[in-house]
Amino acid sequence: MISNAIIKVGDVREKLKEIASNSIQSVVTSPPYWALRDYGHDKQIGLEQTPDAYIAEMVAVFREVHRVLADDGTLWLNVGDSYTPTGKGSTKSNLNVNTHGYLQQTPGQSAKETHLDRTLFKSGTRPKELVGIPWRLAFALQADGWYLRQDIIWHKPNPMPESITDRCTKAHEYLFLLSKSPRYYFNNEAIKEPALWADDNRAGQGRLTYHGKRQGQSGSGQEAFVSIKEKRNKRDVWTIPTKPFKGAHFAVMPEALVEPCILAGSKPDDIILDPFMGSGTVAVVALQNNRNFIGCELNDDYIAIAENRIAENGLLYSELLIERKP
Repeated sequence: MISNAIIKVGDVREKLKEIASNSIQSVVTSPPYWALRDYGHDKQIGLEQTPDAYIAEMVAVFREVHRVLADDGTLWLNVGDSYTPTGKGSTKSNLNVNTHGYLQQTPGQSAKETHLDRTLFKSGTRPKELVGIPWRLAFALQADGWYLRQDIIWHKPNPMPESITDRCTKAHEYLFLLSKSPRYYFNNEAIKEPALWADDNRAGQGRLTYHGKRQGQSGSGQEAFVSIKEKRNKRDVWTIPTKPFKGAHFAVMPEALVEPCILAGSKPDDIILDPFMGSGTVAVVALQNNRNFIGCELNDDYIAIAENRIAENGLLYSELLIERKP
């Protein structure tokens, strides 16, 4: 099967209007996080002065996503959080700061170099408080008509180190599953995971004691186990390490985070949309799994990275179309 990929270059708020209603089966995306990075474009989203302004922009974008999504389609939304700055310093020193006072991200910069001086933003919370962007956005989308179906925890076993001593190091992000309708396409079988126990009843009493016996039952400990080939429903905590991408020198959305979303939310030959395409992880995984892809991206540097990733993965497609309509 040969799949197609279309990359729409420009402001996502305009590019989504070019997509037909009800034509997308599943949307997998990670939009720019609030007050974290400057991607070097005057039409970018993420540098709004307040969380409320950022949420308003996101709701407007996803209202258009709602229009293009099929009635039985799904939205898989990865959103990160941040803390209110203390005002006791800045991350700007010795870094490339643009005329607005924000750090500008380019594909050659490290993740550390792209952090903003967040004292310039107004979160509406007190210093050191968690802003709560993911849940603010999730509830705003719910209020705008989306069905909020699930919060999935992306657990990172290799999180970014933090120089803090009065809280735990943050090692997770949220992945929200939303739908347009109460009933939607979801291929549960496609993402089932290996189970240690054949059924929950045995699992409840099947732990091993230090004597090698099963609790609550006689016999050797080996009797507690059943074939690892047995499957169970995928759990809502996904342990997936972050991985740097050599072409950009910063962490990108892991393919292992994207693939279950695509497998559960679509069938071969369906269309997958990423309105914030970035370096093209969703495009690569969609094409690898025989899905068609549409992406929107504002930054030409990232379009070049995505195009190279598709080529390096040896993916077959009948046409990779990059649309640069005004």
